[in-house]
Amino acid sequence: MTPPADIDVRPITEAETREWIRALNTGFLRSPEVSERELADRGSYIDRARTLGAFEGSRCVATFRSFAQELTTVGGATVPADAISNVAVTATHRRRGLLTRMMATDLAAARDRGDVVATLIAAEYPIYGRYGFGPATTTAEWTIEVPRTGLDPRWSGPPDGGRIDLVDGEDVRKMGPELHERFRRAQHGAVGRDERWWQVNTGVLSLDRAPWTEPFYAVYRSAAGEVEGLVSYESDDNWGDAKQPLNTAEVNWLIAVTPAAERALWQYLCSIDWITRVKTGWRAPDDLLPHFLPDPRAARITTQSDWLWVRILDVVRALEARTYAGTGTLVLEVTDRDGLSAGRYRLEAGPDGSSCAPTAHSAELTLDVGELAALWLGDESAVRLAALGRVREERAGAASVADALLRTSRRPWCPDIF
Repeated sequence: MTPPADIDVRPITEAETREWIRALNTGFLRSPEVSERELADRGSYIDRARTLGAFEGSRCVATFRSFAQELTTVGGATVPADAISNVAVTATHRRRGLLTRMMATDLAAARDRGDVVATLIAAEYPIYGRYGFGPATTTAEWTIEVPRTGLDPRWSGPPDGGRIDLVDGEDVRKMGPELHERFRRAQHGAVGRDERWWQVNTGVLSLDRAPWTEPFYAVYRSAAGEVEGLVSYESDDNWGDAKQPLNTAEVNWLIAVTPAAERALWQYLCSIDWITRVKTGWRAPDDLLPHFLPDPRAARITTQSDWLWVRILDVVRALEARTYAGTGTLVLEVTDRDGLSAGRYRLEAGPDGSSCAPTAHSAELTLDVGELAALWLGDESAVRLAALGRVREERAGAASVADALLRTSRRPWCPDIF
């Protein structure tokens, strides 16, 4: 549907920030009221040149924001990403092409800036495929029934000479950023966390809409005294019908750079007096957690879903940025209805490096740019997509070659929402 000519899509001005926030809150079914605190906080960090609004007169009826991000690809290299957030269209103005206009404006600017990909967390599955995005990572949440784990309730600390200590938010702000950098360099699919992330997640910055409750923080230090893991968690206060403690520990986030640190932090959480259940928060779909427990069935998946969606803006740089365990050559015909990444590309890859370039060679595998995004971080299978009719083999066996090159031994994971 062609939008009315009097709806203007453009970057917002400082004077329009309150109206933009009101439209954002309305789109997310929150009270449209904008407090002075919310106005000051959002106004302090949004880049108005990358904050779009659709205006009918002076009223904002759709919102869109992007910001600079680094995404870790396979092998530990990072690529510049256009992170998209705060997408909302007022219910009275749906189906008028407003999101399409805002998306086209932002992606064109991202491509011109030299961003390799765009990223987002999709609130609804069907929306973003039509803009060339594909689900590139999956997230899972486990619930651990502590009495079933088989862990020794008398556990008093890691057996490897490491130790676990409770710390406060100030400690986390000091040690967390460096630990997270180590973590994300080893975890493809992870994104950077800026200073504001640490301030928000330790209570320095708090919005009226999300009253701050101080969580518990625990740190794992190796026998050498090096910080290798951090966890933030909360607990409810449930005494059950029989007046017995049946508390649940809910993990806000847990990062670790060694399996020993990860194991120790999970065992610590399961050893806390009165805790009978642990909710893990967002974890990798192939997380080691269940197998840290003597009885892995004590941890059951309660949520599993697509998570980080990726839109490839530069096929050559995206494919050359990652590493490859196998050796091979593959010619890809990439379709893209928006024309940003369409073309035929020849990938030559191996453990010692890779090259990718436009080519006139015959295509071996044809796929949409969104399907390429699903394959790029190694989580999806080209053979599986071929069976679903979402990629087409132009040469028999090309999908298997793609899997041998692109799939990874561990699955990508993005622990953050933005």
